[in-house]
Amino acid sequence: MPNYVRPLSLAVSLAFAAATFAATPEKPAAKPAAKPATKAAAPAATPNSANELEVGHNLSPAGATRLQAVIDRFNKETGGSMKLVRLEKDQKPADLNLVSRYDMAEVVTHPKSYVPLHEVMAKAGERLNPADLSADLKGGVLDSKGRLVALPAFFSTPVLFYNKAAFRKAKLDPEQPPKTWFEMQGMLDKLQEAGYTCPYTTSWPVWVHIDNVSSLSGESAVSDKGQLTFNGLPQVKHLAMMITWTKAGYFQHFGRRAEGSDKFHDGQCAMITTDSSDRASFQDAKGIELGVAPMPHHDDVYGGRQHTLADGYSLWVGAGRTPAEYKQAAKFVSWLMSPEMQIEAVRLNGGLPLTPAARAAARSKLLKDEDTKALEVAYTSMKGKGASQVPHVADVDPVRIIADEELESAWANKKPAKAALDTAVSRGNAVLAAKPALRKAQPF
Repeated sequence: MPNYVRPLSLAVSLAFAAATFAATPEKPAAKPAAKPATKAAAPAATPNSANELEVGHNLSPAGATRLQAVIDRFNKETGGSMKLVRLEKDQKPADLNLVSRYDMAEVVTHPKSYVPLHEVMAKAGERLNPADLSADLKGGVLDSKGRLVALPAFFSTPVLFYNKAAFRKAKLDPEQPPKTWFEMQGMLDKLQEAGYTCPYTTSWPVWVHIDNVSSLSGESAVSDKGQLTFNGLPQVKHLAMMITWTKAGYFQHFGRRAEGSDKFHDGQCAMITTDSSDRASFQDAKGIELGVAPMPHHDDVYGGRQHTLADGYSLWVGAGRTPAEYKQAAKFVSWLMSPEMQIEAVRLNGGLPLTPAARAAARSKLLKDEDTKALEVAYTSMKGKGASQVPHVADVDPVRIIADEELESAWANKKPAKAALDTAVSRGNAVLAAKPALRKAQPF
């Protein structure tokens, strides 16, 4: 993602519950590579002076700039010594690490390279109560005993962003975005007639169009027995609709991550489904008069519209650091969780406030109106539901890659919707069956 995302599951809970954490990493975690390195690892950050901490990331330049503002404020207000560093492929974890939804495999594969957050906070004498966090942000950061292993630092949920200027050009009411996919189709036709070659796009296709379309339709992408099940009637109907949109030129697919967000930011596309955190970059884009609405739903599914899921960047502590370094890491987490800093983080990065107190403060006009509106849309979309027991297909690299491949085959008109999803489910279940360790470390 170009910013903070959106974006974990229970993938690490069992892994951390089963592992005994060492003082030093058992072996380096290659981040954010999806496969073990086949060449010598790139040099990681070397130990720093007494209390200096490095915060590792793989954000876009714009996202890194916004995070740097947070780091600078911490250093100024607390006398801390933290700096931002970029982690590339094959590097060891830094002191603190922002890990995205699509890079969680490295944490699961190398759990001893990280130390549980609750352990760091306890040893530093800093308070950390999981009950303080909003329920919908706990997915993937709790162990089997309900303790925090990481901080859901920048979580968000999928929403619909649209360009109000494009709506006016197409003679659509800019204050009436589509509520359903069926209603959206008519709008896409008018946007195309108005000259838009990309009426609609998406970022994070599996996260949006499998995980969240399933959740909105009241269906689980994974069964209680751990089988992939995202080839049911609602998902097949949705993909079939998108195939027709692709043929008609209503929908343009640009990539498996945040490529669609770049196209919307540049004004090429009139609408996009992506993480609510993208508001931070979209709101100042030239030529974009930003509108935001809940992600559309299918109004013919049983039970009506359900809820979207929360996921994104979580903050993990690297193993093998000194007590002084861990103390500063704990101090940073406490500082970041304060209502004042939560508001600032939302303003800069667009994520969801971590605590009910921070959410109440964000609603009290301390944020700009458009910031508050984007947050309210996100809350409405999630309906306050907890995501801690909901597996996310997008968090499991081998399964996500398969799902992306099959979605792309459908959008390229190489397979019908049902065949594509049946194949994705069959291939994904075969991978999980062949790799028991992967299934054990995942929520399936």
